[in-house]
Amino acid sequence: MTDATRYRILLALLGFLVALLFVLSLTVGPAAIAFGDSIKALFSGKADAIALIMREIRLPRALLGLMIGATLGLSGAALQGYLRNPLAEPGLIGVSASASLGAVLAIYSGLTIVFPLALPLSALVSAMIAVIVVQALAGRRGSTLTIILAGVAVSSLAGAMTSLALNLSPNPFAALEIMFWMLGSLTDRSMTHVWLAAPFMLAGWVLLLMLGRALDALTLGTDTAASMGIDIRHVQQFAVLGTAVSVGAATAVAGAIGFVGLVVPHLLRPLVGGKPSRLLPASALGGAAVVLAADILVRLIAPGRDLKLGVLTAIVGAPFFLFLVYRERRRLA
Repeated sequence: MTDATRYRILLALLGFLVALLFVLSLTVGPAAIAFGDSIKALFSGKADAIALIMREIRLPRALLGLMIGATLGLSGAALQGYLRNPLAEPGLIGVSASASLGAVLAIYSGLTIVFPLALPLSALVSAMIAVIVVQALAGRRGSTLTIILAGVAVSSLAGAMTSLALNLSPNPFAALEIMFWMLGSLTDRSMTHVWLAAPFMLAGWVLLLMLGRALDALTLGTDTAASMGIDIRHVQQFAVLGTAVSVGAATAVAGAIGFVGLVVPHLLRPLVGGKPSRLLPASALGGAAVVLAADILVRLIAPGRDLKLGVLTAIVGAPFFLFLVYRERRRLA
């Protein structure tokens, strides 16, 4: 069996897993609705209680889980390929922290009371500002190290400002709302959130998927890639902007969901032969599967306690991250 055949089989299996988990996400929830009734209500023209639950609660949640998972997996694989750093993940360039800051400011100022969509819109604007700042700090010909340092600086500043907002919040209920939002969740999301985030995510996916050939060339080194006709500056812009647009939109509607972009590419890289162009679509499908599975688990583990999605991914992802650090230390020793 050739490598190309094995790769097609892997994508087919991942696609089937995503489809299965998507259907399960539609049919799992606190409302005791039979599987057949759930699917039938989704496509019926009725406006009864079951149909409303499926269309207004479960369908947006499942769609966002699929879209956000694909975004995190794809952006993680793209950044690891561009930065040539196996520990890189979407939050490295400061987009997640900045989007969180924008949402926190919307809650802190009370804009969310007047205009509910102020939260995701503020998060999106903050994410865009973050990428402009990172690009300005890195410069037109900034190295990968400069981008990492710029991202760390933006993340630190955004985190400090978020902590300051929490510290100075005169309303304990606003502070509690901020904390819950920052934990990351798909609960109580509507189709409005889907339509708001979808254009930005799709734009980010296009930019990142266009990097496949360039990332393959970069595995041979920057100078070699440049000699093959790869414009390193354009690769930097596409990688940073694609990540910022898609991850910013994901954070805007769901809060911070960590470690998916770090873990998924590592799990799939051995299965695709370490070729970045193959890892990108595989990681998108793998990320979608992981987030959908995690969202199903939070509904099953503690249905009455509203366990946050970001908490579950962190519990699983943090030990894996420590293992990666330990393995990298052993390799360099």
